[in-house]
Amino acid sequence: MSDSRPIALDAMGGDHAPHEIVAGAVHAVRERGLSVVLVGAPRVLYEALADHDATKEVPIVRAEEALEMNEGALASLRRPRSSIAIACHLVRRGDASAVVSAGSTAGIVATGRLRLKAQQGVLRPAIAVALPTRPTPALLLDAGANAEVKPEMLVQFAHLGAAYAELAHGIEDPRVGLLTIGSEPEKGNKLVKRAHELLQGSPGLTFAGNVEGHDLLAGKVDVITTDGFTGNVALKTMEGAVRYAFDELRETLSESRLARLGAAMQRSRVRELRRRLDAEAYGGAVLLGLNGTVVIAHGSSKAQGISAACKLAADLSAGGIVSGIADRIAATHRSHRLW
Repeated sequence: MSDSRPIALDAMGGDHAPHEIVAGAVHAVRERGLSVVLVGAPRVLYEALADHDATKEVPIVRAEEALEMNEGALASLRRPRSSIAIACHLVRRGDASAVVSAGSTAGIVATGRLRLKAQQGVLRPAIAVALPTRPTPALLLDAGANAEVKPEMLVQFAHLGAAYAELAHGIEDPRVGLLTIGSEPEKGNKLVKRAHELLQGSPGLTFAGNVEGHDLLAGKVDVITTDGFTGNVALKTMEGAVRYAFDELRETLSESRLARLGAAMQRSRVRELRRRLDAEAYGGAVLLGLNGTVVIAHGSSKAQGISAACKLAADLSAGGIVSGIADRIAATHRSHRLW
């Protein structure tokens, strides 16, 4: 399946906007063969495209405003003509296949929910992040969209993640784990205990039981469901630990001549490990459960990360992630009516 419509790229969102965003768009067009439209301030974007001699390759859609990185959910109401709002409008109108933004996560989530609306039957959209497990990435969700949830939402997050795992990673019958403080069914608060009961009896899910924080990268399950508060803390803790480990490794490998020689011999292995653990290599997080594909790139993304996010958005859109989720949610509702 293919989709000839362009990716609507929010050119004004991100720590390095607009120049790294524009560079990422040019890379996506030239190196990945994607169709991209930049959304933002035309004059600034035209000048940035001119630096790459790409003014005729990447079109621009005007947006009068932009959300600042420190602005929260309410900014989506205060700035109805922001670049992320216009990007969502292009998808809703059918003029773009997906949205990509490296802007404020809270602003993207709020704007996406306001402009694209939740799919029928979806209680709350959730952010899914791919964790670098082997042989395929594990999906953690929710990673920050919903700090407070109900047990039924954790079950639905599992279904959203399962649809993503099937479509994006080709995993048949994904294994689902519930993130909590112990592997035993009785471990956790009331929310987690009730969610465990519901997950055990949820049709269409292969529930593998509880998982703990040290299981995030263990590859025990394909989908990890949790609330947005816990998921976001777990994700950022893991990212910080990975950065710390690489900083320590770099210092250790430069301490002596023998260490530097060993590092040179293992350079390709270390480089591959670093690439595999780099969050930008996965293209970003996906806001699942909306009437449109939305990819949230890391706020510090540079050109390569933005290009990867555009590729992820194009693949998900072409693969029918929205319709896949709709089918799965509809099937769960039918199963509940049969009980």
